[in-house]
Amino acid sequence: MVMQNEERKNKIKVILKTLPEKPGVYKHIDSEGQILYVGKAKNLKKRVTSYFSKKHSEERLRMLVRRVSNIEVIVTNTEFDALLLENTLIKKIQPWYNINLKDGKTYPWICIKKERFPRVFSTRTRIDDGSEYYGPYPSGRMLRTLIDLIQQLYTFRTCSLSLSASAVSSKKYKVCLEYHIGNCLGPCEDRQSELSYKQDIKSVRSLLKGELTLIRKKLHGEMMSYSAQNKFELAQQAKDKLEHLKNYQSKSAVLNPSFGEVDLYSVIDDAEYGYVNFMMIREGSLVQSFTLELKKKMQERPEQLLELAIPEIRIMFNSNSKVILLSHPVDYELPGVKFHVPIRGDKVSAIQMSIRNAKAYRIERLKNIQIVDPDRHINRIMSQMKQDLRMPVEPRHIECFDNSNIQGKIPVSACVVFRNGKPSKGEYRHFNIKTVTGANDYASMEEVIFRRYKRIIEEEKDLPHLILIDGGKGQLSSAIKGLKKLGLESKITILGIAKRLEELFFPNDSIPLYLDKRSESLKILQQARNEAHRFGITFHRKKRNKSSISSKLDSINGIGPATQDILLKSYRSLARLKKSDFGSIESLVGSAKAKLIWSWIQEETSNKTN
Repeated sequence: MVMQNEERKNKIKVILKTLPEKPGVYKHIDSEGQILYVGKAKNLKKRVTSYFSKKHSEERLRMLVRRVSNIEVIVTNTEFDALLLENTLIKKIQPWYNINLKDGKTYPWICIKKERFPRVFSTRTRIDDGSEYYGPYPSGRMLRTLIDLIQQLYTFRTCSLSLSASAVSSKKYKVCLEYHIGNCLGPCEDRQSELSYKQDIKSVRSLLKGELTLIRKKLHGEMMSYSAQNKFELAQQAKDKLEHLKNYQSKSAVLNPSFGEVDLYSVIDDAEYGYVNFMMIREGSLVQSFTLELKKKMQERPEQLLELAIPEIRIMFNSNSKVILLSHPVDYELPGVKFHVPIRGDKVSAIQMSIRNAKAYRIERLKNIQIVDPDRHINRIMSQMKQDLRMPVEPRHIECFDNSNIQGKIPVSACVVFRNGKPSKGEYRHFNIKTVTGANDYASMEEVIFRRYKRIIEEEKDLPHLILIDGGKGQLSSAIKGLKKLGLESKITILGIAKRLEELFFPNDSIPLYLDKRSESLKILQQARNEAHRFGITFHRKKRNKSSISSKLDSINGIGPATQDILLKSYRSLARLKKSDFGSIESLVGSAKAKLIWSWIQEETSNKTN
């Protein structure tokens, strides 16, 4: 029994080491193959490891951990995908431990509360009380944007008072601060009618459904009406609301607004899996997006995969769209629904966008190959970097440079080396600037580049495939000057990376390159840049401390550079030296020098006190 338990623990340890740091769903399984618990996670490795890395106070949780003999994970593209998959699996499997151990965290919804004067707010808890819920929203940014827009367009109460007709008529409540600052129109004192309030709620429903044209027409009508009545302040308020709506739509619009209410479905497949992407489009705005992964059993065709996925997704998202655009034709009909496979125009572009999303999801899944086949993973990343950075060869060897100084003092530079996308710390180098006076990053960069590659040529070492410069066009131009002195400007790919917008600058190209923020290529470049900055700052800090202590100790007759170095290595700062005792100083530098130093410390302390 003890042997079996040890084998179980060792198996779990191996599984934990290979878990991906991706969103997805995990399943705890016992020795008999029974699924004990299904959960979702933003980071599978962190979440699953937490079960086995700490003691738990709940007996049920401790019992679950003791019974786990195997762990299975399903990686998803987003947390939202993980949520949907988790719910599907729980409904299908109904694991025992999910009753009490299901993660309490859920994705937020926008709720229109069922009450006389409905409140509008975000919530992670759905209550079956007749209230309306819109979502869920996997992106907190999207949720906040919608909530902000609603607050800019309409004024709703935030209090939880029971505003029954009898309570309001009896003047039971008084307006609060929200009324006085203009965030509420005071329905608690009957200063806003129930009809007016519900009209605004109706507009919010349209907004959450993506029906922006109705809201825009209503606001435009109000603006013109107020203007005709010479109510110019109210007209301006309506105009401001139109601008808010326009700004929101410009951020969310992805397709032709004339599309109206349309659902998009596209499919890609390989030998084992099919990937069906769904997009809910309302007036040109993307309301929902989701990719469903299907494991093929009988070599199903793309059309068959679509036929299986469409009803499931429509139920999942409660979609009633009468028009569905497809990447492939399907061999069945839905009552009142028109299927269409576009062949030209904006609709083809829309389908292509959906296909790109399906491909992106598939790529995310393929990234997990690195767990079982790291070489294949590295080869894929290097190949992608070659393509993204327009290079003739894969950037297997990258060197990144960064300068550091404070107001031109103690200028230094750092070079870090990456091989196959990973830091090679044994090859890192520091540089003291020798030929440049003052704060001149450009000249410093030119000097360092020249010195670095002049030495590599002399030592007959391999040149890097890519040189990365931390900075914009100025630093890049200076680095190129250093390469030109050695005749290397056309033999090595060189580019600059600017911090603010992560712009990539190439020689003789005024237009920077912007990589996707989620791009693996950009992440490696950022890591190299950040590592060069860290390495340079650390070196500069050491030089600064050494300079500080040396400048002070120079005033002591009989204390030379060698003694200063000994003190610096031991104490690292003047503050620590001054807090030391005579005996420890004497053990380092001898009695005679210790007396000189100790006398100076006493004098410094006395002067500071006075």
